[in-house]
Amino acid sequence: MAIYRYRALTENGLIVTNKIEENTRSAVIKKLKRNNLVPISITEQIAITKNQVQKKKRNVKDIEDIIKNVNTTDIGKTREKNRQSYIQKINQTLSKTEKITNRDIVIFTQNFYVLKKANFNNIHALSTIIESTENYTFRGILEDILAGVEAGENMYTTMEYYSDVFPYIYINMIKVGELSGSLTNSLEQAVEYLDESADLTRKLKSILIPNLIQFVLLIVMLVVGTLVAIPAIQNVFDAVGTKDELPAITIWFAKFLDNVLIYWYIPVILLAATIAGIIYYIQTPKGKYNFDYFKYTMPIFGKLIFSLDFARLLRAMLLNLKNGIRIQDSLEISKNVVKNYVMLSIIETSINNILIGQSWIEPFEKSNLPSPMITEMLKIGMKTDLTEMMEKLLEYMQIDIDNTMNKIMAVLPQVVYSIVGIVLIFFVLVVLVPCVQVYMGNFLFSAYGY
Repeated sequence: MAIYRYRALTENGLIVTNKIEENTRSAVIKKLKRNNLVPISITEQIAITKNQVQKKKRNVKDIEDIIKNVNTTDIGKTREKNRQSYIQKINQTLSKTEKITNRDIVIFTQNFYVLKKANFNNIHALSTIIESTENYTFRGILEDILAGVEAGENMYTTMEYYSDVFPYIYINMIKVGELSGSLTNSLEQAVEYLDESADLTRKLKSILIPNLIQFVLLIVMLVVGTLVAIPAIQNVFDAVGTKDELPAITIWFAKFLDNVLIYWYIPVILLAATIAGIIYYIQTPKGKYNFDYFKYTMPIFGKLIFSLDFARLLRAMLLNLKNGIRIQDSLEISKNVVKNYVMLSIIETSINNILIGQSWIEPFEKSNLPSPMITEMLKIGMKTDLTEMMEKLLEYMQIDIDNTMNKIMAVLPQVVYSIVGIVLIFFVLVVLVPCVQVYMGNFLFSAYGY
């Protein structure tokens, strides 16, 4: 009989490990199932008996035997094998400090979603993904999540410990899926959220970074030109005794820079105090609320930020409603997918309205943040079929979000170009105009009395 080591799942969802002695692997499986255990892994162990020959101790005689019987043709192969193992060890050591990127999380979520659609349980799906994860840092986190699931915990409880790796919204999407029993749908939404965030970030970077570089270079050229070129031009004017003067804007900006260099600590202190005051104010409850309200009402991006948060809330609610959860409980669970204090306060008011028998849609309507079309569709849904109406509303909102995104992508470059253009015009007036005056030489006529 052979000894088998097994890992199995109990009826309560706990993982147990033990050894068992049976003739065959199939006999072990049958025995585990008879005891209401679901096998996860079964490995045969080789038993060491007393009759087995023990290894010889290393001594001089053994070394001489090795030298006599060594095959020199295998030495190169052995060295190559050892060299490869060293390289692999080095790569493994370096990969342990590898940074976890957004791409790693996207790939994990996509793979997990595919396996859940194939009816894998969480333990089996996580184990499969861990084996194919190349990032050792991320692999360690997934192993920690797997250990928590094996101990009977939800995935999101372990993810909350890694809030610096998993985004807040992402964690709460997984939480909503696990609590509502619709983890597969939540994973699909999480993939969409990560893809949309990455796409938005990529578009903004493509617009902002090149123009930001141009802006910084223009500022540097403006400052350097004013500090170096303008004094040189003034010295030329003074040397030839011309009555021509530098442009008034050039003189003003040169004096301004001189004062900044002399009293540099004053603007630095004012800037640091202003930033510290803003940060302190935002950390207070009132400041946080006002800052979040500004996010929803700010030009260009405000409407988009609110639409994304509200659509995310409705998707989470829809998952809960389809699983038979009441509207009140659905709002309570789904509120975690948003982080904005304004939205959270509206949701809390909606829950209180349900408790006193009033409409949960009314607080959203009074906030004037969602469009009248959205609130009217929700009201009609309450009278007919709310889940069906929410699906139609989400389709409508997705079209509106796409249109808003296209408008922002069309307007934002114009705004950035305008700012860069203003700085460029200022640079021309302050630095280039005096340089052109010197190049043309008109100041010489004034110097000789013409």
